[in-house]
Amino acid sequence: MPHVEEGSFLTLHYRMSGPQGQVIIDTFGGQPATLSLGAGELSPAIEQRLIGLEEGVQTVIELDEGEAFGERQPEMVQWVARKLLNELGDPHEQYVAGDVVQFPTPDGLGNYAGAAVEVREDGAVLFDFNHPLAGQRVRFEVQLIGVL
Repeated sequence: MPHVEEGSFLTLHYRMSGPQGQVIIDTFGGQPATLSLGAGELSPAIEQRLIGLEEGVQTVIELDEGEAFGERQPEMVQWVARKLLNELGDPHEQYVAGDVVQFPTPDGLGNYAGAAVEVREDGAVLFDFNHPLAGQRVRFEVQLIGVL
């Protein structure tokens, strides 16, 4: 049977949940995910745990606080001026706490998410750019369908 190695191409179902059991992503009800190990689609800690698993296996990986997505970093909670938000997105957008907004990376090739925490009178928004599961325990349930 094929085993997962660095650079393996995987077809899998997975369910990732936080410490209170809140499901962040779940592919079991639909199409399986396909990804290339080492391409950064999963956190390095999760990828390391997949290495050596055999095709067809279904298992649960428990990751300790901060292991999956790092510790929470206070400097990743930042105010973003309304002027900049207007330039990056829809000037008419009304932001409220809890909104998750995609921001372009400086090179313009990708994006990253920030969760709105607070909105000021002047329209500036306090965003938390930490991963929602940063600093938390993560349960990663995986069914390895195919390994290439």
